[in-house]
Amino acid sequence: MPSDHALEKFAESIYLEDTTGENFIENVIHTQNLPSILAKLSPRDRILEFGYGEGTITAPLVERGYSVEIVEGSEKLCEAARARFGDKVVVHHSLFEEFKPAQPYDAALALHVLEHVDEPRAAIAAMASCLTPEGRIVGVVPNAQSLHRQLAVMIGLQSKPDDLSPRDHAVGHQRVYNLDQFASDFEACGLEIEERFGYFVKIVPNSMMRDWSPDLLRALTGISDQLPPHLLANIGVVARRRPPT
Repeated sequence: MPSDHALEKFAESIYLEDTTGENFIENVIHTQNLPSILAKLSPRDRILEFGYGEGTITAPLVERGYSVEIVEGSEKLCEAARARFGDKVVVHHSLFEEFKPAQPYDAALALHVLEHVDEPRAAIAAMASCLTPEGRIVGVVPNAQSLHRQLAVMIGLQSKPDDLSPRDHAVGHQRVYNLDQFASDFEACGLEIEERFGYFVKIVPNSMMRDWSPDLLRALTGISDQLPPHLLANIGVVARRRPPT
């Protein structure tokens, strides 16, 4: 994981105070796609959410009555989560790789966190160790093969689709994945991939979408199922422990 200083710096500049002016774009997209994420969970699941961000996912989970706990490496974001949700959510201040649960969870959400960590496979293994034998992880990351990255290569803005963009650097991304690479990290940790998916049709970077209407962003998310996942801006997997042989 980044150092404590780096974690707090990103917490302040990206989540507590959006210095990019672009977080609303991601929040509209992820909120619009939330029903498809929830469809991968059971209403009775005990959920462990890795990373808090702005609480974009936490809030609707709480509103829908899920039992939610959060693991967050930034003390400032932990404080923000506790101040917002009180005793409705249990917040653990811990690096992902170091967290030891008191009891296992039915599902783990790793939504836009694995692009940030130093060792994603170590983080995934730690996540898997927090689950019941039947538990599953829903993971989402930015897509290296997104249409907007491929177009950027075609017009000479970057040399390869998986080059890190200025926004990637600004928000602390260490990598972008394609769908096969992302799935392989889970498989390397002994997990089975139950589902691959993607969402949001993106043809330009966030910096060019600042004046786009929320309705347009929602529509570009809603139409996602008409395109192959590997072309969409966000890619994800549902992974489960392999049954014993």
